[in-house]
Amino acid sequence: MDRNNLIGFTLIAVLLFVYFTFFAPKPELPVQSQNISEVVADDQVKPGVNDSTQLPAADTLALSIDTITLENKELKLQFSSLGGKIIYAELKKYIKYGGEPLVLINGKSSDFKLQIPMDNQMLDLNQLAYSFVHDSLNSTLVFTRAEGNHSITQTWSLPNSGYVVDYKLQIDGAVLKNENLQLEWINRMPLVEKDIADSRTKTAINYHTLTEEQDGLSESSVDPESMTIPEGTDWVGMKQKFFLSAILNKKGFASGEIKTSVDPKDSSTVKTGTAQLKISAAQLTSAEGLNFQFYLGPNDYKTLDAIANGFSANVYLGWPPVKWVNQYFIVPVFQFLTGLTSNYGLIIIILVLIIRLVLLPLSYKSYLGMAKMRLLKPELDELKIKYQDDQMKFSQEQMKLFSEVGASPFAGCIPLLLQMPILFAMFYLFPSSIEFRQQTLPFADDISTYDSVLSFSFALPLIGSHISIYTLLMTLSTLAITWQNNQISTVDGPMKSLSYIMPLVFFFVLNSFPASLSFYYLVGNIASFGQQLLIKRFVDEDKIKSVMEEHRKKITASGSGNKSAFMSRLSDALKASEEARKKNKRS
Repeated sequence: MDRNNLIGFTLIAVLLFVYFTFFAPKPELPVQSQNISEVVADDQVKPGVNDSTQLPAADTLALSIDTITLENKELKLQFSSLGGKIIYAELKKYIKYGGEPLVLINGKSSDFKLQIPMDNQMLDLNQLAYSFVHDSLNSTLVFTRAEGNHSITQTWSLPNSGYVVDYKLQIDGAVLKNENLQLEWINRMPLVEKDIADSRTKTAINYHTLTEEQDGLSESSVDPESMTIPEGTDWVGMKQKFFLSAILNKKGFASGEIKTSVDPKDSSTVKTGTAQLKISAAQLTSAEGLNFQFYLGPNDYKTLDAIANGFSANVYLGWPPVKWVNQYFIVPVFQFLTGLTSNYGLIIIILVLIIRLVLLPLSYKSYLGMAKMRLLKPELDELKIKYQDDQMKFSQEQMKLFSEVGASPFAGCIPLLLQMPILFAMFYLFPSSIEFRQQTLPFADDISTYDSVLSFSFALPLIGSHISIYTLLMTLSTLAITWQNNQISTVDGPMKSLSYIMPLVFFFVLNSFPASLSFYYLVGNIASFGQQLLIKRFVDEDKIKSVMEEHRKKITASGSGNKSAFMSRLSDALKASEEARKKNKRS
């Protein structure tokens, strides 16, 4: 501290001393809530020494400010007697990526303002000083303030376990205006993960209404966002990648507005979220007072599902039908496996095997379809040569050939398309699953984010500043699978070369995705390779060929094409197109 600063602080201290010694109003004795101290043993009740119940907000600087702690197995909360509000929230079972305690709220990151229309003004309760009674046995904290003929009571209760803290506000003897209460919550959400860029694209504010409507601000955007929330919103959640801070009101908020913003220069803050909520005064004047809850905990699907209606939607599982696959199949199976073992590498391997087993019938049909096309390849090659100058005629003859032998060019594609929802389900599940957070695999110290087997001091185009070993292995295995499929495929020319480009594209896409996802796709590729070898052992191509020949003989003998409805429509479309082409040519 330099000389000028020392002189400045000394003068400020002298002025404060003179003011509070000779000019400050004299505080009256605090008014404690007798009904609370009567029912709790003396050694369990810790009344606050803060003599503040008769002071206006501007005079609270004259008093000491007390910090009181409520704590259970999962959550450690600290409250300030100035405002009667939460000033610190620590999740005891989690740590930050760097190993420090995981703190969702601290005095610098979060601001609360609760304004009440009272005494012809909007009184901010979170700027007033309170006396308090701490019931440590029942983990309850009561802040009181008597002012004139009315009293203000704020009660906080923390259960023995869980991440929900209950809040109750009562005001007795006061005349309230028929106006809405106004709650403002500014939350500068701190960085607790490895990758701030990824964290910012997974952070947003969501809300849910009493009528089951749900919406929120964009996760992926780093631009300022805002939205008006409707009447009857029963919870508003500030969602980070793996953690959630939310306020819940079973009676609903009257209306409000939510906002997010990003300061690119601030590497300690992911996003700043603001929730401005209006609460009906009728909720406060009711017999039970104003009641709502705060949730401060993991963004875990299983945990959130039991908190409130629609609350589990803070874990984004994708769009329908991908969401349904995750919600009703993948998540239950995954939760069952996590109950059996804590080895997440093993869990991923078992999950791959279960899914491959479920999809085996579709994979088998897809292989049969490709086998038929492979057996028809010599005849298709002859048709290409014969009608190389007439593509329309070639298409018609090709459809005729497929009808004769009972084959379909789409037989191998449709089973693959039916598997796509499960493929994409993993794409959403793995980055959102807190279970993978800080779990390890070889070369990856946290599989909920990317592994960096090779890092650069600079950023390369498309790749970034690292290379993920599991993404690289996944890409190489996908290229091997592609090569294997091309050996039995009827595709030729540029399309065959194009099939090798997609795995390379996925390398650039997935390089910054969680290592758990790349590991899943790597194991899936290995399982696919083995599955194809297994299916090949049970597929008799000579038998398939004889079946197609028998079908051809029956069709030839009957003189009918016996086409499927789809093939008939496709053939009719080709004929109509050919006729239209000839007509245009004549004209």
